[in-house]
Amino acid sequence: MSDAVIVDAVRTPMGKGKPGGALSSVHPVDLLGQTLTGLLESTGVDPATVDDVLIGCVSQVGEQSATPGRMAWLAAGLPEHVPSTTIDRKCGSGQQAVHFAAQAVMAGSYDIAVAGGVESMSRVRMGSARLDADPFGEGVRRRYRPGLVSQGVAAELVAARWKLDRAELDEYSARSHARAAEMRASGAFDREIVPVTTPEGTVTEDETIRPGTSAEKLAALEPAFRDAAVSERFPEIGWHVTAGNSSQITDGASAVLVMNAETCARLGLRPRARIRAMHVCGDDPLSMLTAPIPATRRILERSGIGLDEIGHVELNEAFAPVPLAWLREFGDAGADEARLNPRGGAIALGHPLGASGARLMTTLLHALEDGGHRYGLQLMCEAGGMANATLVERL
Repeated sequence: MSDAVIVDAVRTPMGKGKPGGALSSVHPVDLLGQTLTGLLESTGVDPATVDDVLIGCVSQVGEQSATPGRMAWLAAGLPEHVPSTTIDRKCGSGQQAVHFAAQAVMAGSYDIAVAGGVESMSRVRMGSARLDADPFGEGVRRRYRPGLVSQGVAAELVAARWKLDRAELDEYSARSHARAAEMRASGAFDREIVPVTTPEGTVTEDETIRPGTSAEKLAALEPAFRDAAVSERFPEIGWHVTAGNSSQITDGASAVLVMNAETCARLGLRPRARIRAMHVCGDDPLSMLTAPIPATRRILERSGIGLDEIGHVELNEAFAPVPLAWLREFGDAGADEARLNPRGGAIALGHPLGASGARLMTTLLHALEDGGHRYGLQLMCEAGGMANATLVERL
């Protein structure tokens, strides 16, 4: 079986996912198209040799409804014979795209694949694909009577289970902004960002980072999901989750070039990392955000690599309780807060749903190189109580 190697990974700057945001005037197809162009130009790979383009996107409706990867490839003027498909594993869609690309390469089905994601949350409203209908059905309501809860309530359940108080959540969130602001100021993000041309000009930096964020300022925010009926159902909830300790609604796109090691060598390209292990699993859909914990255990077992050997962990900051619960769970196994999202996470950088998985991979790849680390781990919690885990080795 061939090794699947990563040759390059790029992302757009992150824009606020609302009208007037830095990327809100760009159609999601064109946003992704500029990202694909940036990826291919950076490597010099002939786009005609790409076997498939796998793109994560969650809200596949409206401007994101017509296989956005295919439309983006065509919009960028790239060869018509290259196909594309769209993947929805909720917040892990972009990461799952990388998994599918790597699996196809390892199996010998593809030599070269592009994997990534796109989400314009300013133009395609989160949840709009539901068309205001019930996506769960009677069987799920009956099994989890009186029904599943929102991700915000799930974050509250996680905070209660791991006894995380409001001060911990706000301190972590302020630290996410501080870390991301430091990276932006130092130029550490520059290599991974593809500038985006908009009608208003060129966007080169993340718009979402707030350098002056402090735990004291965050403490003034009201709980975002407080609900009397939920309190009656779950009296353990303390109502600690706010807009400030949650991920930001964001516009963005990302792309990763994956190929087999033999093709990489034949083309004279430098492989930057190889994918050592992949895993996806489910967990309790009620608490929803806990699956990165069993996913971590399984991928460590499969790889034989310990947490103390992993120099950088990217765990999506959907809500502050997610990384903090993970730290509590693995503190005795070698997890170190200094190695968890050391460049900030979705609380500061934002969470453009379908694009986040490949965005985290992009940041992870560049951070491994900058820090001289050998192994990196990427984890993503997902709606429905799922998680993807990817272990990469820098080459």
